[in-house]
Amino acid sequence: MAVSDEILREMCGRTLARTDLRGLGTRIEGKVRDSYVGEKRRTIVVSDRVSCFDVVVGTIPLKGQVLNQLAAFWFEKTRDIAPNHILEVPDPSVSIVSEVEILPVEFVMRGYLTGVSNTSIWTAYEKGAREYCGHTLPDGMTKHQRLEAPLLTPTTKAEQGEHDELTSREAILESGVVSQEIYDRAAEISHALFARGQEFAASRGMILVDTKYEMGLDASGNIVLADEVHTPDSSRYWYADSYESTMADGSDPKALDKEYVRRWLVSEHGYKGDGPPPELPDDVRCEAAARYIEAYETLTGQAFEPDTESPEERIRQNLGL
Repeated sequence: MAVSDEILREMCGRTLARTDLRGLGTRIEGKVRDSYVGEKRRTIVVSDRVSCFDVVVGTIPLKGQVLNQLAAFWFEKTRDIAPNHILEVPDPSVSIVSEVEILPVEFVMRGYLTGVSNTSIWTAYEKGAREYCGHTLPDGMTKHQRLEAPLLTPTTKAEQGEHDELTSREAILESGVVSQEIYDRAAEISHALFARGQEFAASRGMILVDTKYEMGLDASGNIVLADEVHTPDSSRYWYADSYESTMADGSDPKALDKEYVRRWLVSEHGYKGDGPPPELPDDVRCEAAARYIEAYETLTGQAFEPDTESPEERIRQNLGL
């Protein structure tokens, strides 16, 4: 059951753009998540901020609730592949997690030749590159075409306000930031997670196009899945039933993720992450919210129940602050 446009427009004026929850620990602000670090555990508050091209470009109503709950759904569905950091979900927008040492690499899995960002595989291919993150691509491919096999295309993890950089297994091992044993185990987990995600998405009439994973090491040196899994922020989804027809007529596949916001920024303003972003109009924010909610309901098979209370007051109450 979709959330009404009336509620979405009302929530445009009640988004969670920033938090200040004293008493939870040291506050670390990410692009979307605010982390409060305590002893051996941290509280992650998923804000309504939306990041495109590694830049926060505004807020989307109810986005944090969707992401947090969908991530919890996927963490549970992939627990047999890799342990994860989730301990408790005490609020629609909050997860309490175990403390892990995050690896300085994002493990990006790509199944299709697509994307609009400066670092996307299609952007590189269109410019003539045939080597991408250590992989050789054949000539003659077209935009949005399925790759022969999913590729792991790692990136560095940039500081807030900076851009992630494309890299490769060879470059990572040469730099020494991650050992070969850890990298190869994380790569194995990434391929298994992506295969699980694609299989499950297909059962829901969706294509999991690409995604990224963050992993860390626990106190015993074990690899633990962290951050988020297969959400519309970290992943690209297309509708399976229209993919062949859009490939035939050369149009973009119908998407169910934040690619809608990226495309609006590029098509309406030519914006790809350089300089201050243009303001997102409420029509765009509400349409993006509807797509996030549809992604949640399509993938989980459950109705999304929005909490329309003032978000920070609700979080304080649920965390006993």
